[in-house]
Amino acid sequence: MTTTTIEVQERAPSAAFGRRKVSPRACIIDSKPHLRAFLADTLEELRFVTGECGDVEELSSRIVEQQPDVLVIGSSIGGVEAARIIDVACNAGFCGSVILISARETIALRAILHHGLERGLTMLPPLSTPFSAQMLRECIAPLLPQEPAPKPEVDVAEALKTGWLELWYQRKLDARSLTPCGAEALVRMRHPSWGVVVPAAFLPDQNDPHFRALSEFVVARAISDWRYLLDHHGPVDLSINLPAKFLLDAQAVEDLCAWMPRHPAFGGLIVEIESQEVAQHLDGMIEIAQRLRLHNIAIAVDKVGAEWPELMRLDAFPFVELKVDRSFVTGCADDRLKRSVCKRIVDLAADYGARCTATGIESRSDYIAAHEIGFDLVQGYLFGKPMGLKKFARAAATRPLGTLE
Repeated sequence: MTTTTIEVQERAPSAAFGRRKVSPRACIIDSKPHLRAFLADTLEELRFVTGECGDVEELSSRIVEQQPDVLVIGSSIGGVEAARIIDVACNAGFCGSVILISARETIALRAILHHGLERGLTMLPPLSTPFSAQMLRECIAPLLPQEPAPKPEVDVAEALKTGWLELWYQRKLDARSLTPCGAEALVRMRHPSWGVVVPAAFLPDQNDPHFRALSEFVVARAISDWRYLLDHHGPVDLSINLPAKFLLDAQAVEDLCAWMPRHPAFGGLIVEIESQEVAQHLDGMIEIAQRLRLHNIAIAVDKVGAEWPELMRLDAFPFVELKVDRSFVTGCADDRLKRSVCKRIVDLAADYGARCTATGIESRSDYIAAHEIGFDLVQGYLFGKPMGLKKFARAAATRPLGTLE
């Protein structure tokens, strides 16, 4: 039997879409929740705003509510149902793009592509399973706005009230065995129009009246997420980032201690404070760190760089960890000065009985250099990007990475 190659229609996003200057929206249609979750995670990393639909009966209302730019029809949807999905979507006013996911090219797949073209839809190249996140990225690339997303004009009070804030987690690993050794929590905003927004676009300065409320949110959400991980994976040691100003408030410290879980599996919470802030309030931070240790809370000094000599020759060093700034770690394999600074900080941590973490590891050569220098922990995109709680819980169940040497 001969087959006819279908010319898949590909068009650039409409001018109206370009003028919106917001993240594109995707509606994922699949009967299997775990497939919808995978697709949503991947698309959200690409700044899509996603919605889900379990079957065609829900689709009309989803089209009206979400106004998606693309429909992603999963591999569990049969040919007849996929054609019906296209009809229902068009009747509900949908006029965007469609991605079909299929185990292989079939007669039914080609028929669905033809049907979508006849209804005036943009049929993007279908994805064959199994496919990678990069393949999905390349498929939906035409849908991404050509201009960068604008900086959100959203204050912290609105984000807290509407529930747009959440924590994402990035694994920390033992530098020698590459086994997981906890995770760092990083705050993100899931805005209904701009998608997932990084902290640089919305974090307030220390004079913002809602600054403390944001810190309290981070603590409360981290504890809640720890309980979720305990139930779905097992205990995970978590680190959070807080400003020194929060810990310099006696009432805030008292509240922080009271919030700690009394569960026997809770190994403690690490609070990361930027090294410049620690240096500015060194005596106060030492006193607070000593007090917090008795309540199962430790302080790590984050973004340690050129100011590392200020941490030398201290009579008391109650800090549990020194995290070397990524600017000194990235490229340390080929930069003698960076390598020297990293080695001095590693030795400083060892002298005080603290562990030392290399952050921003993105290449195999930098990991090997960090291993040779003697870092205790490593963290960076080479081992995984920050991810939402549920995705992190699934990833945490995977086996150790092994060795990259």
